[in-house]
Amino acid sequence: MSDTTQAPAPLAGPREWLGLAALVLPTLLVAFDIGVLFLALPHLSADLGATGTQQLWITDIYGFMLAGFLITMGTLGDRIGRRKLLMIGAGSFVAASLLAAFSTSPLMLIIARALLGIAGATLSPSTLALISNMFRDPKQMGTAISLWAFSNFGGAALGPVIGGVLLQHFWWGSVFLLGAPVMLLLLILGPILLPEYRDADAKRLDLISVVLSLAAILPVVYGTKQLATGDDSSPVGALLAIAVGIVFGVVFIRRQLRVPNALLDLGLLRNVRFSSSLLAMLLASGALAGMGLLTSQFIQSVRGLDPAEAGLWQAPTGVGIAIGVLVTPVIVRRIQSRTAILGGLVLCFIGLALLSTVTRSSSAGLVSLSVALVALGIGPMFVLGTSLVVGAAPPEKAGSAASMSETSNLLGSTLGLALLGSVGAAVYQSGMADSSVAGARQTLAEAIAAAAGLSGTQAQSLLATARNAFTDGLNVVAIVGIVVIVIVFALVWTTMRQKAATPPAAADPDSVTETPAVTES
Repeated sequence: MSDTTQAPAPLAGPREWLGLAALVLPTLLVAFDIGVLFLALPHLSADLGATGTQQLWITDIYGFMLAGFLITMGTLGDRIGRRKLLMIGAGSFVAASLLAAFSTSPLMLIIARALLGIAGATLSPSTLALISNMFRDPKQMGTAISLWAFSNFGGAALGPVIGGVLLQHFWWGSVFLLGAPVMLLLLILGPILLPEYRDADAKRLDLISVVLSLAAILPVVYGTKQLATGDDSSPVGALLAIAVGIVFGVVFIRRQLRVPNALLDLGLLRNVRFSSSLLAMLLASGALAGMGLLTSQFIQSVRGLDPAEAGLWQAPTGVGIAIGVLVTPVIVRRIQSRTAILGGLVLCFIGLALLSTVTRSSSAGLVSLSVALVALGIGPMFVLGTSLVVGAAPPEKAGSAASMSETSNLLGSTLGLALLGSVGAAVYQSGMADSSVAGARQTLAEAIAAAAGLSGTQAQSLLATARNAFTDGLNVVAIVGIVVIVIVFALVWTTMRQKAATPPAAADPDSVTETPAVTES
C-alpha cells in the first residue's frame, strides 16, 4: 500500500528572514504615504495655489490608482516575476516621489501622486506573494504575514506622526522624500536577498481585461468616496459612477470566465474558505473604517479636544491592531485558527457594544477603549484571513491571490467609510431636522461654525442639540457594526468548520502546504 503522507514544508532560513526585513520596507512606505498627505495639504495648497477641487484630486488620486491597479499588478508579477516587478515598482516609487516633492503646480503634483499610486500597486501584492513563496512552513508563514501586517498598519499610524515632525522643520515636499532612500536600499538588497518567482506557463497579459478592471474598480471607489464626503449636492453623480463600475465589473467577470489568459483566476473563488475569507475581511475592514471615521470626529468635535490631544486618544487604535497581528502567530500555536478569529470577533462585539452606549458626556477614554478593543479583535482576522487566501492559491497564482486580498481590504474600507458615514449623517440630519439654524442641519462641523455667530445661550443650545444628534448617529453606526460582526462570526463559524474536499493547499491555515510549481532562480 502506497504511503500518502505528505512531507513537511521546508523551513525558511536566515536569508528568507533577512528578505522579509527587506519586504517590510516598501509595505511600510505604501501605508505611510496614504496618510501623510493630510498634514502637508494646507502647506502645499498655499504654496502651489491649489483650488478646492485640485486639493481633492491631490488627496484621492493616490488611493484611486492604488485600488485600480492592484489586480493588474498582482497578475503581472505572476507573469514576469515578482522580484522583478517589485524592483520596477521601487524604482518608479523613487522617481514619482522626487516628482511630487519638487512639484511646481497642482497638476504636476496630481500626476506625481497618480504615478505613486500605480507604483504602490506593484509593491503590495509583490511583497505578499513573495512572502507566501519564501515561507512554506505554515507557522513561519503566519509569523511572516503578521510582521507584514504590522508594518502595513504601523505605516498608516506613523505617517501623521513622522509627517508632522518633517513639516515642523522642512518644506512640504520633505514628506515625499522620506521613501526615496528606503526604496533605494530595497533596490540594493532585493536582488541579493529575494529569490525570483514567476509562472513558467504564463500567457500574455490581456490588455482588454486590464482596461475593464480599471473601468470597474475606479468608478466604484470614486462614487463611494463622493458619498462619504458628500454635502448638500445631489448624490446622483456618485450613484451613477457606482452603477457604471458595477456594469463594467459584470463585463470583466464574464471575460475572465471566457479567455484563456484571464487577468484574475476566478477559479480560486470556488474554494469556499478562500472566498469567505475575502468577504469576511471586506466586511471587517468596512466596519473598522466606518467606525474610525465617526469616533475621530466625536473626540474632536463632540468632546472638543484639540488635534494634538485627539491624536493621542486615537493612538490606541493603532496599538490595538498592532498587538492583535503580532500575538496571533503565538496564539495559534496553542489554539485553532478558527478559535482565534472567533475570539477576536467577540472582542469586536464587546467594543462595539460599549460604543453603542456612548453619550455626549462620555469621556474620550471610553471611546478610545471601545475602538482599541475592535482593532485588537480584528487583528487575527486580517492575519489568518490573509494567510488563508495566499496559502490556498497555487504558488504560480500567489500574486493574483495577494492582489485579491489587498483589493478586498481596500474596497471594504472605502465602502465602510461611505455607507456607515452615510448612516451616521442620516441620523444626525434627522435629529437636526427641527433646528431653526438651517446651516447646521447637514454636518456637525457646520453646526459648530454656525454657533460661532450666535449669542451664548443660543450657541450652547445649538451645540448641545448637534452633539446629541451626532452621538446618536455614532450609536446607530455601532449597532450596524455589531450586525456586521455577527455576520462575519457566522461566516467564519460555518466555513472554517467545514472539512471541504480540497487539496491541502486550500485547507485550514493550520495545515496549509503547497507543492512548488513555479520557476525559481
